Amino acid sequence: MRIGITFDLREQYLEQGFGEEETAEFDRPDTIEAIERTLQDLGHETDRIGNLPALASRLVNGERWDLVFNIAEGMNGFGREAQVPCLLDAYGIPYTFSDPLVLSLTLHKGMAKHVVRDLGIPTADFAVVASEEDLRRIALPFPLFAKPVAEGTGKGISAASKLRDAEELEKVCRALLARFRQPVLVETFLPGRELTVGIVGCGKEAQCLGVLEVVLKEGAEQNAYSYVNKEECEERVEYRLAKDPLAVRAADIALAAYRGLGCRDAARVDLRVDAAGVPNFLEVNPLPGLHPHHSDLPILCTLSGISYKDLLSRIVRSACARQNLGSPSSEGAVARRRASE
Repeated sequence: MRIGITFDLREQYLEQGFGEEETAEFDRPDTIEAIERTLQDLGHETDRIGNLPALASRLVNGERWDLVFNIAEGMNGFGREAQVPCLLDAYGIPYTFSDPLVLSLTLHKGMAKHVVRDLGIPTADFAVVASEEDLRRIALPFPLFAKPVAEGTGKGISAASKLRDAEELEKVCRALLARFRQPVLVETFLPGRELTVGIVGCGKEAQCLGVLEVVLKEGAEQNAYSYVNKEECEERVEYRLAKDPLAVRAADIALAAYRGLGCRDAARVDLRVDAAGVPNFLEVNPLPGLHPHHSDLPILCTLSGISYKDLLSRIVRSACARQNLGSPSSEGAVARRRASE
């Protein structure tokens, strides 16, 4: 099978003048190398496509692939993660991971929480602050927690994100609105354990790969898996595989959210435990980081005895099965591509 790989390379954007934080979600060269090498080890022919402009150019020039392994995060707006899938959908090219609807919905944490809450899945009470006027309508009890509504990699999250009174609420929200130019999600602070659940597959076939507990070391920023803690995770964070009854419950809640939101092929669902001991949905990452040693999902898999090669194989198999491409190594997908050329 000929698999194209779409991605945003962090160093490319840094060379264009973008900042470290702006590009924090983008991938390092060794991540792309690991994905490509692993896909080749699985017997596939690979083609590094790159970002959205590179994909658009090559599509216009008539190039096609049997499948695109998509990890492109995009650059602008709530629909940035959906840009590459939208283009691939327009050209009828199969790809891994979720569709544009799911990618746009889940990037906006407030919208995702509305859906999850309507599904009856535990999630902290919340409000979305789009302007300073919205601050006066918040009636949630303190302490609260504030973060940008549509950022990843802990961007905008720090020790100051835990809000103890109205003065801190106003100060932090004003700062986040100005800095990130997007609404702020304000939710009830959850004081318990932080967990992330790896999931692979689609619909009723989706399976939990394991539950990872994020434990902040002494010297880490407290109260959250923050941007700094994630950037310096080797020094600040300990990752533990969790198998106790609470972790089992977290896995069930994560699976319900994954299926309810319509995620596909693989994702990582983040949860935090409330004061009553109930795991609450925080957010889902439908384009999970795939660095073999530094990203949460591969770390979780390693601790669970699942190799990086097996993880990528499961993702590709899931994508092929739901798009009726046959076996990932079969000639059916090749014939399909040639017929479309």
